[in-house]
Amino acid sequence: MRKTTKKILSLTQLQFQSFAQTLTASGNIVITSAILSLVLANSMWSDSFANIWHHTVNIGGLHFTTEAFINDVLMSFFFLLVGLEIKRELLIGSLSDFKTAAVPFAAAIGGMVFPALIFALFNFNKASASGWAIPMATDIAFALAVLQLIKHRVNKNLIVLLTTLAVVDDLGAVLVIAVFYTAQLNYTALIAAAGILALLFILNKAGIKTLWVYLIVGVFLWITVAMSGVHATVAGVVLAFFIPLDEENEHSSFQLLTHFLERPVNFFVLPLFAFCNTAIHIQPQYIAEIGSPLALGIILGLIFGKTIGIFLFSFLSVKMKWGKLPERVTWNQIVGMGMLGGIGFTMSIFVTLLAFTDNALIAQSKLYIVIGSCISSIAGVMWLLLTSTKEDETLIS
Repeated sequence: MRKTTKKILSLTQLQFQSFAQTLTASGNIVITSAILSLVLANSMWSDSFANIWHHTVNIGGLHFTTEAFINDVLMSFFFLLVGLEIKRELLIGSLSDFKTAAVPFAAAIGGMVFPALIFALFNFNKASASGWAIPMATDIAFALAVLQLIKHRVNKNLIVLLTTLAVVDDLGAVLVIAVFYTAQLNYTALIAAAGILALLFILNKAGIKTLWVYLIVGVFLWITVAMSGVHATVAGVVLAFFIPLDEENEHSSFQLLTHFLERPVNFFVLPLFAFCNTAIHIQPQYIAEIGSPLALGIILGLIFGKTIGIFLFSFLSVKMKWGKLPERVTWNQIVGMGMLGGIGFTMSIFVTLLAFTDNALIAQSKLYIVIGSCISSIAGVMWLLLTSTKEDETLIS
């Protein structure tokens, strides 16, 4: 029994390290893609570049613009991978033990509540009010890539805490999308989706472990969810929770699917999403309106809302003895982690696309997300560099 437990823990640690390293490398590519996209969108080729994303493609009789295909179809694979990671962390990872999970769980809640409140405060009763969830999310790949820049100056446990926080944050973002950013419901399609979920439950309980069976059923789940009015990407997360997880088998369906998705999603889907969705033609009025309620809600929500929420809720969870800080992680590092949590980017842009239909609001929001995320990353790095001590310095491998 003890050997089995050690094997599971060892396997989980290796999977976590691989996951973090992949995300760090992916974050660098995402950052590069976003910068390149911004340059092209404001160059002499801006019109041609914009037309790429509005080109219509026909897939199996379904018509998508290139942008819609990336955001609705390809991003479903990202959400499937997110769901797999959430399930693993909940069952055998850092979220499986209450004491260990309490701090990042509380931090994630605080990091969602405070940015949303700040945005709502500035945008109450305005056309932009529906974007309240934009500053709630943390971009895990981007944040880990930035943290990697100062890997010799912070304790390695901080990366575990930040990653765990971001996993819970992703779960919160998915719930927000499913509950608050759902169009008018098609109840027939919703009932069909519920029937498919029941089938997945039966397959899981019957001990069916063949991956292709779940993937075929998952395709029908995606179609019915898309038709129901709930955003199609939610189907990816839901499907992940029914994929059987065998902790002791490195070649289980769960592991095979995770390994199959990791590189394509992190090195192709996310960079392509960034390349497409940061194609912002920066208008002079966007800069002139940097003091507008929309800009302040997003930028201040990311910079201050995340930092205050993450620190305050972490502090409360420790003081109330629900959890404890990981070994050699200091409160100064928690502040720095809160600042890095303000790197919203991928999920914030995704929520923007659901929150608004006005193209001008979407373009402005994307720009303010980039500004807020950049300021958060610089502030987080500077804070951690200025407050770290020799005792804190442990290589993040």
